[in-house]
Amino acid sequence: MIPKSLQQYFKKHGVAAEAVAHKTVYTAYDLAQTTGIELARIAKAILVKVEPHYGEKKSKYVIAVLPASHQLDFAKLKKILKVKKVSIPKEGVMAKLFRLRAGALTAFGPLHKSTPVVVDRALVKSKKILARSGSFTDSLLLGAKDFLKVSGGVLAGFATKAKRR
Repeated sequence: MIPKSLQQYFKKHGVAAEAVAHKTVYTAYDLAQTTGIELARIAKAILVKVEPHYGEKKSKYVIAVLPASHQLDFAKLKKILKVKKVSIPKEGVMAKLFRLRAGALTAFGPLHKSTPVVVDRALVKSKKILARSGSFTDSLLLGAKDFLKVSGGVLAGFATKAKRR
C-alpha cells in the first residue's frame, strides 16, 4: 500500500503515478527481478553522510538517487557536493533520522525532513521510472520529469555503470 503522506504529496504537486504492487523485496535488484523492469529504470535511493569543509562543523545527510544499474562514485559525488568526505552511514542512522526501516527510504527528499536530493542524469534518460514508495510491497511508476519534480532533486553526474553480475 502506498503511504497516505506520499499520495497526498503527489496530489499536491499534480503528479500522477501508477501504483505497482509486487512481492516483498528489499533491494533494487530484487525489485527488477520481481517486476521485470530493467535496472536502468529503477530509482535506487541511498542515504549518504557528508562531512563539510572546515567552515561548517556538523555533518549532514543527502539522498543520492541513481539507476539501479549503476553504482555510486564517491569521488564524483564529493566533488559535486563540494564536501570533505562522503560515506554511507550505518542502517540504524536512517531509522533514527526518518523513523523508517532500513531499505524503506524513498527518493522523495521533501518527505524526509527536507533532506537534499541529488539525482544522477542517467536515471532521467528513461521515459518512465520505478521508485520505491516507502513500502516493501509497493512501488510507483512515473514519468522522468514528474519524478524529478517530486523528488526535489538536483541533476548531477555521480554514478558509474555497475559491472554485470
